[in-house]
Amino acid sequence: MTVLGSRSGTQILRTFLPQQTADLKGGIYKVVEWSGALPIVVDQDIVRRRLIREITPWTRNGKDSGMSADLFKGTRVNVVELDDRRGVTVASFPEVWLCRACRRIGKDRAKACHCGTRRWGQLHFVGTHACGALVEPWIRRCPAHDDVMLVSPQSSKAKDIRFTCPECGQEIMKGLGFRPCACGQGNVSWNVHKARSVYVPRGAVLVNPPRPDRMKDLLAAGGSRKALAWVVEGMTAETPLSMSGKPTRGSFIEDLIRKGMPPDFAEKMAAFAEEEGQLAPDAGADEIDLLNQTQRTEAENQAVDVAMALAESRTSSASLAELQGIHQTLADRYSNQYPAALDRAGLAAVDLVERFPVLNIMYGYTRGDADAGASRLVPFRDTRGGYRLHGNLSETEALFLRLDPCGVANWLTRSGHHLPGFSLGETDPQRARLAILRAAEIPGPGDEPDIPTPGSDLLYLVHSYAHRLIRQTAVFAGIDRDALAEYLVPLHLGFFVYAAARGDFVLGGLQAVFETDLGNLLEAVVNGEHRCALDPGCARGAGACLACLHLGEPSCRHFNTYLNRRPLFGRFGYLSTRD
Repeated sequence: MTVLGSRSGTQILRTFLPQQTADLKGGIYKVVEWSGALPIVVDQDIVRRRLIREITPWTRNGKDSGMSADLFKGTRVNVVELDDRRGVTVASFPEVWLCRACRRIGKDRAKACHCGTRRWGQLHFVGTHACGALVEPWIRRCPAHDDVMLVSPQSSKAKDIRFTCPECGQEIMKGLGFRPCACGQGNVSWNVHKARSVYVPRGAVLVNPPRPDRMKDLLAAGGSRKALAWVVEGMTAETPLSMSGKPTRGSFIEDLIRKGMPPDFAEKMAAFAEEEGQLAPDAGADEIDLLNQTQRTEAENQAVDVAMALAESRTSSASLAELQGIHQTLADRYSNQYPAALDRAGLAAVDLVERFPVLNIMYGYTRGDADAGASRLVPFRDTRGGYRLHGNLSETEALFLRLDPCGVANWLTRSGHHLPGFSLGETDPQRARLAILRAAEIPGPGDEPDIPTPGSDLLYLVHSYAHRLIRQTAVFAGIDRDALAEYLVPLHLGFFVYAAARGDFVLGGLQAVFETDLGNLLEAVVNGEHRCALDPGCARGAGACLACLHLGEPSCRHFNTYLNRRPLFGRFGYLSTRD
């Protein structure tokens, strides 16, 4: 195998993907495949579900190449990572040889040019089409002298280049001509091979992708409904698997049906168990079953995300006060400062996750318009059937922050939204969580309703809070803010802040902040300067910009949408009303 160079795994993940062109050792090459890529074992259902959400812009426009429909059918998704020993297979492309000395177009780089040299390079233009096609240019030659040379103006546009005969001076071609694509849906477009429009990799970040054994344990304990009940009850148990007590009527029936019992017989068994006192009297958890199917599905999905994220390790800020043998200063901080800071910041809890898996995946590419949904998505296919995702799995650390459910419900009510089953001023957190689940429908990627809804306002609040906390955490941890990233679970009023694999973060930084400086961090979030350097322009516009809330693309997967300082610090802002 010829070694043309070496790159880091992260760089390969974005710049050496199938059908992508790259510069290597002075030449231009097309990536054929990741040679002998190694499988990454993750739960298939979770990956499919998240992919369906990620490709929504293309699905909505009918340009996802049938990927969404396949995923709904259960088509297999194979996630692979690079085999460092075998690397990436590439092929020279385009094989249109350009003499570096006289600019002639040659037929065979093994032979010398007519000018006597053998300094061959490659024509750096390629043809592309939205269907995913990548083609080589065809250069007409002088019929009298069988020769042609490139006359390149001071322009990178293919239409401006000219080809003439070096012998007679006759112009042979201007531009690269019109060439229909083999798919029959239009002409090929010509551009420099490294142009943005030639190849736009499409990927996603899947945080806490669960291993199949973890999902199997959760399913055995009651599945996604058990995870949702655990979150609704306030996550007082360590995990859904450790929830004690009798099952509720709803979970009892669902468990019997999952084991193969007919629904009507399961209802009879539940009635009998209830008469015998074998079911929990907690009616709140059974209210989960009253959610409509769309609400419940999304709420369960996000609850599973939380459960799987905390399955490997979880340390709550409240548990720090129970530590033995620590210095009195820390003991006072954990018992007094931390609870007061959480209350002032409108948080129900903060958890440290020391082992937080993050899977970066690339699921396809587009050619042409870089806007998601505007061009056709070309997913990566597996030669054995299904789809292939090229990924990189790493383990990092994270903080999981949950907003106070009563505080959020009151804030939504003051904002003019009606939450069924909740009245302004109520203090029952479980009723508040259920009321929010009933009322809020989180907008999907690319959606922004004209009239604010409970779901859109909730997303504004959680997302803006996450960005403000990340910017403040970067200051306390002494790192660049792009070294931190977010993952939102807005229906459950929470978000993860984790160390991004591409940043300069040193593991242990979030743990240090959590164990020694959490109170001061939250104090800065609440009381730190919340005006923008670009006010009043920023405040009158979107209410968020690079100077106050925006983060870099690796940190924010929502592309800095649904951000505004008003939900936090406006007249009725969430943090403004915490006094």
